[in-house]
Amino acid sequence: RSRPSRLPSPSASPSASPSPSVSPSPSASPSASPSPSPTATAPASLFTNGADYPIADLATVESPITVSGRIGNAPSALKVPVDIKHTYRGDLQVDLIAPDGTAYRLKSTATGLFGDSADNVIATYTVNASSETANGTWKLRVRDAASGDTGFIDSWSLQF
Repeated sequence: RSRPSRLPSPSASPSASPSPSVSPSPSASPSASPSPSPTATAPASLFTNGADYPIADLATVESPITVSGRIGNAPSALKVPVDIKHTYRGDLQVDLIAPDGTAYRLKSTATGLFGDSADNVIATYTVNASSETANGTWKLRVRDAASGDTGFIDSWSLQF
C-alpha cells in the first residue's frame, strides 16, 4: 500500500511586487477658505443694587444702578434679575428706566376679580435695550397700585 505524500503542496508562483505609489504633491491653494475673525464683544458684567427700598401703599419708588466702563449700547437681551418682597404682588407694576428716561415694562399690575395674590416678585426679565447707551444711571421703578399691602425692593441687577 502506498502512503500519502507528506511533501508540501506547491505554492502559487510569487506575484510581481507592486509598484510604489506616488503621493500627491501639496496644492498651492488651500482646500478650505479662511474663516472670518471673531468679532470682539464686551465681557459679561453684573451691576447690582442690594439696598432695600421700601414700597409704601399707593406709592412709587425707584432704585438706581450706575453703569460705567461699558462700550456702546446695552445688549438686545439685557437680563434684569429682581427680588421684590411684597405681600400682594398683583399690586405691583415694575419698570426698568434707561439712562435716557425710556421705560421698559417688566411686570404689569394684575387685573381681574382676584388678581395675583401671591407674595413677592422674584424673577429675571429680559429686555431688548439695544437702542440704549449702556453707561449711565438705570432705575428700577416699582409702583404699588392698591392699598392694604406693603413691601420693599430687596435687590436687583443688570446683567450685560
